[in-house]
Amino acid sequence: MTHVKVCGLSTTEQVDWAIELGYDAIGVVVTPRSKRFCPPATALPIARHAKGKIETFAVAYSMEEIGELYGHFDTIQLYTPAAIDNLAYSSCTPPPDTLKCKYFFYDASVGSGVYEAIPSWVNSVRHRLYIAGGLNKDNVSEVISTFHPFGVDVSSAVETSTLIKCKTKMARFIAAVRVLDKVSES
Repeated sequence: MTHVKVCGLSTTEQVDWAIELGYDAIGVVVTPRSKRFCPPATALPIARHAKGKIETFAVAYSMEEIGELYGHFDTIQLYTPAAIDNLAYSSCTPPPDTLKCKYFFYDASVGSGVYEAIPSWVNSVRHRLYIAGGLNKDNVSEVISTFHPFGVDVSSAVETSTLIKCKTKMARFIAAVRVLDKVSES
């Protein structure tokens, strides 16, 4: 079954939606560079609320931005390599051969939500592969069918125009993934 992560959450209510809808993981963006920035004073209660209920990712560009949040999230998702056990490395280029990470996120959009053609080299990634960047309920089935990733990651496609998560859109996205999972199981 394909793992599904919803990123850019900013409230505990959104965490509850993710759990209720059957998501496998949530992401909280903790880099001030992002329009989805969640400051530590908000991110920490979200991590505590989700602990033990759903896998949590703190998303930043570099380890320096994680700061006091390290140890409160299950996985640290970064766009720069780091020597930590719970690294999810994000890039639009192949990960270095020497990089040890829990997951590799192929993400050409870097949070912009714009979908781009996915290169065939992602099939040779030796880490658990997540595909991110511009995925929505209409294109996620084709991405999964073509690349068979460990997981997919959604953010902007499940938001309102004001960057707030929408439970209905979250439900439609995960339904598109789960329909495909049921077809592949039969």
